[in-house]
Amino acid sequence: LTNSADVKELIPEFFQSQGDFLLNRLDLDLGVRHDGERLHDVQLPPWASSPKDFTRKNRQALESKYVSEHLHHWIDLIFGFKQQGENAKMSFNVFHPLSYEGAINLDDIRVESERIACLEQISEFGQIPKQLFASPHPKRRGPMLRSIPWRSDSDQESENSRT
Repeated sequence: LTNSADVKELIPEFFQSQGDFLLNRLDLDLGVRHDGERLHDVQLPPWASSPKDFTRKNRQALESKYVSEHLHHWIDLIFGFKQQGENAKMSFNVFHPLSYEGAINLDDIRVESERIACLEQISEFGQIPKQLFASPHPKRRGPMLRSIPWRSDSDQESENSRT
């Protein structure tokens, strides 16, 4: 969790669910840690009291004023002018060459072991999305809407049964 080079992004379930995906409800054997502790449910950070609380707080953070005011910077890094070239270097946003779209044509690699190595590199570390913008993305303008708490169908059914 301290590796600043680890840039994996979160799936929508981290923001749009009740957090059930963090629980090993099927009691699958997920193995053991190096210290012998059996793996089971995802260990939540201290600030989350439950999986539902964890996803609720993630959603609040994603919809916060701070994120809305700075989202254009993220867009510049991921999809925009800071994705490649000198602007990427100046922003410390440079990745392995195989990560970039079109960096290599796998069909041109004739040595099978090299082709497999490239596929494994891409599979393990992923690929950078297609660059969509060549100039800075504009900052969000206008009033920000108040966040509406996400509610599942089961929450709505539970509320309806009380009335």
